Parts: sequence; C-alpha cells; structure tokens
Amino acid sequence: MPEKQENNIMDFPTEHRDNLRILEALLFAASEPLDEESIKARLPSKADLSKLINLLKGQYDSRGVNLVKTSNKWSFKTAPDLSAMMRKEKIVQRKLSKAATETLAIIAYHQPVTRAEVEDIRGVQFSPGTLDVLLELEWVKPIGRKKTPGSPIIYGTTEKFLVYFGIENITDLPGLEELKSAGLLESRLPTSIDIKSPEEIDESQIDPLAEDDTLEDMIAGSIEDE
Repeated sequence: MPEKQENNIMDFPTEHRDNLRILEALLFAASEPLDEESIKARLPSKADLSKLINLLKGQYDSRGVNLVKTSNKWSFKTAPDLSAMMRKEKIVQRKLSKAATETLAIIAYHQPVTRAEVEDIRGVQFSPGTLDVLLELEWVKPIGRKKTPGSPIIYGTTEKFLVYFGIENITDLPGLEELKSAGLLESRLPTSIDIKSPEEIDESQIDPLAEDDTLEDMIAGSIEDE
C-alpha cells in the first residue's frame, strides 16, 4: 500500500487550503520575487504565512519548479537539476570582458568598495565602460558614499545579482573556483586579487547618496584600462 503523501493539500482544513492556494497563485502571478510583507497584505489577516510558505515549499521540493528565497523574497524557480535543460530557453547574456569580470568579482567579495579600492586591488585603473556594463546589467549599483575624506561613491551588488547567481544572501556567495566551474565567471582572475568571504554590509559606515548625484558624476574621472 503506497505511503500517504505528506503535505497533501486536501488534508488541511478548508480555510487553510484556501490560503495556501492564494499564496501559490500570488507567487505564480508575480513578475518578480515577493517579500513577506507584500504577501501578507494580500492574505487574510489570520493567515500563518510562515507555516504556509513552509508547506508550499515542501510541496514543490520534488517538482520541476521550487519555491526559493532570495534576498528575503520568495519566488518559483526551475529546479537546479533541470536548469541545464532550460538553457536553450534563456536569453544569452553578452560575455563579460576580463576587466568587467574582475571588477564584478572584487565588488561582490569586497563590498562595499570605492572605485579607487577596486583599482588598487586590480592593480590597474578601469574605464567608465567597464562599470557601465555592470550597471546596465543591474548587477552592481552605487549604494552610498564612504564616510572618509572626499566622500567617495561606494558600490555593492544588487538583488538582481543574487537572483541571477541563485544566492539567497551575499554571505552565501560561493567560492571563486565554484563560480568558475559553474561557468559563471569565465576569465582568469590575477592571483594578486584576494577573494575573501563576504560579510554583511555595515551601513553605519555609509552616507546616503545625495538627490543631485547622477550616474555620470559617479563614474567621472575614470580612465581607460592600461
């Protein structure tokens, strides 16, 4: 006799089943990952969101799509073991240049960092075009000004970076070799670039950007890579 399926929705009280169906529909219909506050606003006030998410996640753990949490937001994604089969369906991103790959790796693992700090780690200045590519992909963004003389702009990675690389939090960023073996970073980084374990950003060391700060001002002064 087959075992009874766990988390069978028909085993739940009617009200609980309805809330679970609402949650499922919300996440399927959403064009982007949803945070828990946004979900709660659309569920009945007495709904136990934490329990509902755990139940729904359990139901999808063995399916073709999984319920995953990225940057404190929930969404459905293709199961990792099926991702290779879906590659032909994806829009191919343009290949990053060596300079852009190195810059992205440094920002990801050393954030928050200034342009000067990136150049110091790389040992070479980078062109405005290098940063433009990362900003255009929305993997990197200015996150404020460093509380040091001159108040230089500091950069960090974005939620889209986490989503693209399948990372829940920046502290979960895998090792550099793991990223390379997965084909996510293709160029060879100089051995002089120190890749450290990323930590939560200390916002006390950051001043917010001014309203009149523009992207052009933020990357002005860069010169071409040598």
